[in-house]
Amino acid sequence: MAVILITGGARSGKSAHAEKRARSFPGQPIYIATAEALDAEMEVRIAKHRAKRAAVDWIEREVPLDLLQALIETDGAGPRLVDCLTLWLSNIMHAGRDWEHELMKLAAFMGGQKSPVIFVTNEVGLGIVPDNALARSYRDAAGIMNQVIAAVSDEVEFIVAGLPMKLK
Repeated sequence: MAVILITGGARSGKSAHAEKRARSFPGQPIYIATAEALDAEMEVRIAKHRAKRAAVDWIEREVPLDLLQALIETDGAGPRLVDCLTLWLSNIMHAGRDWEHELMKLAAFMGGQKSPVIFVTNEVGLGIVPDNALARSYRDAAGIMNQVIAAVSDEVEFIVAGLPMKLK
């Protein structure tokens, strides 16, 4: 079944496009959210995303760390939308886990899915070079992650101003 990677900049329309793609497949869509409401601003962002999804009967799961397990548990249940990989990466790194090992396990699992997986990710390497080592390390890790997931994806789309550009 399809593995789709949707990437782009902040507020580019990635999530809306990914939701549309998920709804195009048969079955009840499953929304796997990786964000955690650690401050008031994130609470507002999460609430806005939930409100936009209210019209569709999504099964929602909040999975800040154990993404692979959530994908294993939901395979075959309906199209799955993971929003987003870059927040998951941040969570993994902040928790002190081996992000490269977690990423390789995730990539290895993508073959032979029973139901589609749509990943949303941010293209963080297009901006200025961060001024500190931690931010540069995260930017580099995100770039590597996006390449690995793109390699195992059947389709890759880059979203600019709400418009998809097919890369693969």
